[in-house]
Amino acid sequence: MKHPAVSIFMTIRNEAQDLAACVERVVNQDYPGEWEFIIAVGPSDDNTEQIARDISQNDPRIKIVSNPTGLTPQGLNLAVQGAKHDYFIRIDGHALIAPDYVGKIMRLFETTDAANVGGSMVPVGESPTASAVAHAMSSRFGIGGAAFHTGGAAGPQPTVYLGAFRRAAFEQVGGYDEYFARAQDWELNYRLRRAGHLIWFDPEIATRYHPRSSWRAFAKQQFRTGGWRRRVISRHKDTWSLRYLAPPTALLAILISTVIGLFGFAVPALFAAFGVPLLYVLGVSIIGFADSRHLPWSTRIRVPLAMGIMHMSWGAGFLLKAK
Repeated sequence: MKHPAVSIFMTIRNEAQDLAACVERVVNQDYPGEWEFIIAVGPSDDNTEQIARDISQNDPRIKIVSNPTGLTPQGLNLAVQGAKHDYFIRIDGHALIAPDYVGKIMRLFETTDAANVGGSMVPVGESPTASAVAHAMSSRFGIGGAAFHTGGAAGPQPTVYLGAFRRAAFEQVGGYDEYFARAQDWELNYRLRRAGHLIWFDPEIATRYHPRSSWRAFAKQQFRTGGWRRRVISRHKDTWSLRYLAPPTALLAILISTVIGLFGFAVPALFAAFGVPLLYVLGVSIIGFADSRHLPWSTRIRVPLAMGIMHMSWGAGFLLKAK
């Protein structure tokens, strides 16, 4: 196998807690080829920038660039602008990559003609609530059917987690669209596919990810994710799917039935109206418990709530086109 030089890049803000562990995983890669690591740092409420600069002083391969906006796509593009090699590998501040991550990525570039290669996101919670969130994010009953969330066979896919790019293809489509504060990776892969490029998924490339550990933070994340999915569909109308309509449809059905129930007087009307949210709660509870039967009870009892928060928050964000 050849070992081409690679540019690893990421953008961060407010990552003081996880930054050192993330960088350590990059530095300890067993890839024998040349590499550099470019970190775009946004304005933070903690000492993220100081930690990043201290780390870079101890390793000349690590470079720090400023991301004044603090926004993700702008930071990613700024990091890539400072890259000098022909292969770009994206890392995330919450991600913990395996020691052979870069090596596996580069083997895929050698064995496929893909413009972007990558694998799956494996959320790992460190508390019962975070573990329930992690399960919802990797279950087809929670997040949906994307292979990088739920797994699947190696091969072409619409998108992958994080991803690694050939410079020529990345520059051909113009990099990350800075309009998309979220979903910018999915949207970039959409343009790559439209330009005739291949996106290659390999489940052997798995990256651990620490999900949100509070219900409020998880709901806020899903609310924004749903809103940005709506914005992707508005920009690229051929990307809509019935799967994306399920959460907002469920939310509307629950809201309408509840309103009818609150203002209805006939017993059959009240029963029918309140029956919809009750059926949803019953259905999510049964599915959540069944789908998480291998988990400890402290996590298992929280999984239905995690799925419900995901569905309702994502659906609300989609309907309101949240930013």
